[in-house]
Amino acid sequence: MNSFCELIPFLTLCREYPTREWNLTDFEIGRPLGKGKFGRVYMVRTKCEPKYILALKTLYKSEIIASRVEKQTRREIEIQQNLRHPNIVRLYGYFHDEKRIFLMLEFAGKGELYKQLSKYGRFSERRSARYIDQMADALSYLHSKHVIHRDIKPENLLLGITGELKIGDFGWSVHAPGNRRMTLCGTLDYLPPEMVEGKEHNEKVDLWALGVLMYEFLIGKPPFEDRMSVQNTYRRIAAVDLRFPASFSLEARDLISKLLKYIPDERLPLSEVLKHPWIVKNREKTKESV
Repeated sequence: MNSFCELIPFLTLCREYPTREWNLTDFEIGRPLGKGKFGRVYMVRTKCEPKYILALKTLYKSEIIASRVEKQTRREIEIQQNLRHPNIVRLYGYFHDEKRIFLMLEFAGKGELYKQLSKYGRFSERRSARYIDQMADALSYLHSKHVIHRDIKPENLLLGITGELKIGDFGWSVHAPGNRRMTLCGTLDYLPPEMVEGKEHNEKVDLWALGVLMYEFLIGKPPFEDRMSVQNTYRRIAAVDLRFPASFSLEARDLISKLLKYIPDERLPLSEVLKHPWIVKNREKTKESV
């Protein structure tokens, strides 16, 4: 193999071009949408009809190889290319040149969710419930495909043109049918006790992360955050040192408490999350306001 990318076959954008190989000259490059560890993301439009608008993510091969994440990058692409869900960013295809890999991604019209959270400080219960409802449905789909995400957090979520939530980063995801994993990955504030303690983990890590995400939506910061000490954060996670402000509704508190359980098998299943009174009540309110 001359390069890592030779391991990756070409995909097509859509069925109209079943044998087409894409390159950078096929796109009109627009404004930058964001910057990642290994490159940038741009808004682009295909020159060929019917002129799709996409997000083009660039990854520099040299940086991927220097960081020794070839396997992780391959896995991210292989997993995301096979996912079809309204709350998951679609990967339409990819191609490469001498220096870069280009991922052709669904364009999320309203951008990054964490910017909205930073702007408003926190979300209302109705808005939070809508996002958690969509997240639970997307995670249920992922788990049915034996995919564990392992890095749920606001920075990895996008918003579609109608405001729907979309999972947009699969850098730490893994396809694990029936297997338990040992790798420590993800973001500190969202790590579950089993990862903090170096134990095996499975798809239940995503249930824990969903509870942390819900708390952060409602309060504006993760439940176990300790800016003075990383060790204190680890300790609070391992002890499930969960503290609710008085502003929390009883139903929101109940759902978070059922997701943030020390024992993974005791965490509320996603099917039950979707039926939880807090979700159902706010789902009905959203329908009434449409």
